[in-house]
Amino acid sequence: MNFDEAQVIGALAEIFGANHRGVALGIGDDAAVVATGEHTVITTDMAVEGTHFNCQWSGAFEIGRKICAANLADVYAMGATPTYLVAAVTLTGEESMEWVSELAQGIKHEAASCGAVVVGGDLARGPVKVISMTALGEVEKAITRSGAQVGDLIYVSSLPGWSAAGLALIEKVDFNDLENHAVDEFCAPTLDYSTAIAWANKQAHSMCDISDALIVQAEQIAHASGVALHFNKSSFENDNEFAQLKELADSLNIEPWQWIFAGGEDHVFMATGKDLPGICVGVVKEGVGVNGLEMKKAPDTWRHFQ
Repeated sequence: MNFDEAQVIGALAEIFGANHRGVALGIGDDAAVVATGEHTVITTDMAVEGTHFNCQWSGAFEIGRKICAANLADVYAMGATPTYLVAAVTLTGEESMEWVSELAQGIKHEAASCGAVVVGGDLARGPVKVISMTALGEVEKAITRSGAQVGDLIYVSSLPGWSAAGLALIEKVDFNDLENHAVDEFCAPTLDYSTAIAWANKQAHSMCDISDALIVQAEQIAHASGVALHFNKSSFENDNEFAQLKELADSLNIEPWQWIFAGGEDHVFMATGKDLPGICVGVVKEGVGVNGLEMKKAPDTWRHFQ
């Protein structure tokens, strides 16, 4: 180890700063002091080296971006605006200060894209890297998974599946441009925050982010709302990116629907409502459950405990 805790905290305080609107006290004390709105959304997410990220595949900046994006997506999925984040990081002691700084810069980059700021956290030493983040956001009325109504249309912010495609390709030695795009989306997904904001402004009835899998999260909305979600496969096929994703799937002899319906970590947003932007992929009907997401093989979705 070529640094101590005081050096890390000093570097983080310099990277994240403290002169932000609403921050009365930032990094450096026992806790941060911030101003919050009438309704505060709180979410947390943990990433463990070897399970959620691999330093052989991703640089520290990409890892910071990806983990921060996972938290921000959950805030936006509630119809809220992100405000503050705290990060607790376990290091092995083998990292360089450059690696730690790049991780912090990645977190800052993604947070700044949403106007959110990091106000504190914690450091520990352990056998593997673990990064845990908590995000806060403000909202007048949260949009939940239980609000879908019969007659709603179903929307996704973009075509899911790119992150799963990147994971399938990541161990290749050389990439063409299309493969490189998929790998980039796995290492640090591009989130369409603007669509989530538009859905909140247009008062979507239900919303979530597709972090586990479309088929999993569709079931969650269906059962929470007591409705049936009917999807139309041709709506996905008509999207401009479908042909490119199918080209990658065909090259690996994989069914593209496995990536689109059962892949995860895209953090694509899904919502139900009327006249929303994005890709309209189905309709909400009476009943309970999900139809139209069938595949030739059983879906291989992400599970924390196999």
